[in-house]
Amino acid sequence: MFEAGGTVLVACSGGPDSVCLLYSLAHLRRLFRVRLAVFHLDHRLRPGSGEDASYVRRLARRLDLPCHLRAVSEAPARGSSIEAWARDRRSAAAEEVAREMGASAIATAHTQDDQAETLLAWALMGDGLRAIRPKTGRYVRPLLDVSREEVEGFCRALRLRPRRDPMNEDPRFLRGALRLEAIPALERATGRGVREPLARTARRALEDDEELARQMLERWDDVVEESQDEVRLRVAALRSVPPPIARRLVERAIFRSGSPATLADVDAVLDLAEGRPGRRRDLISGLKARRERVYLSLSRTSPESRV
Repeated sequence: MFEAGGTVLVACSGGPDSVCLLYSLAHLRRLFRVRLAVFHLDHRLRPGSGEDASYVRRLARRLDLPCHLRAVSEAPARGSSIEAWARDRRSAAAEEVAREMGASAIATAHTQDDQAETLLAWALMGDGLRAIRPKTGRYVRPLLDVSREEVEGFCRALRLRPRRDPMNEDPRFLRGALRLEAIPALERATGRGVREPLARTARRALEDDEELARQMLERWDDVVEESQDEVRLRVAALRSVPPPIARRLVERAIFRSGSPATLADVDAVLDLAEGRPGRRRDLISGLKARRERVYLSLSRTSPESRV
């Protein structure tokens, strides 16, 4: 996860997980041969959030680490997912700070419990079994095999007093509902812990996904043509591959067109591929999809007919 001699930007909300991460890395930085810096984003979603920033600043000062504080200047749009909005703003701000200071890694405090909750969340959305990766680009997650119970024990042992975000304990949000109600209900119903088995299933899902991604990339050049204005998929080649590979090809093609791929958009493109030429679909992502005789085109504007 860490490059010897590099700088690690530690994302710290002030909660138990991120405080545990920060102190763990502070104790291990000489062993790992890394420099540390602290990052905190004030989302300004609730009164008193600025006190979390002050707490993180004090932690950084106590550990003699540089601290980078940022604050969000706008509010989430009405009807949008607050969780997704906060995650996007946090990632963008962390990336900006990491670029400015030349950090080789951004460490986040996702735990085994987060992994279990993520697996359940994706399963409930019906979009396959997805999981948190230990490393994604410059993002690293050193606590991914550590339980939240162990995190709390670590903080007690060091007599740390992390902040508590009431939004994490709010069942109106999906994460809160899974953490406070769904997972405890599963444990009561089965008479055993479910977090570790769910996290183990998530790790296996990651292995499966990596293999399917490898197979998808092997077929990419056979199926997809890219230009500055659009991405085109060869219909016959797309229809010849197994459905799990076809879905991943379409998902990546939509992403390469400059848009995030929703399950509905992927299904719409695959439906076009199975139908007759001339059909069109406006995708949720803002792309225009058109089924031609040989190709299926994805573009920001309606593609012209081709023979």
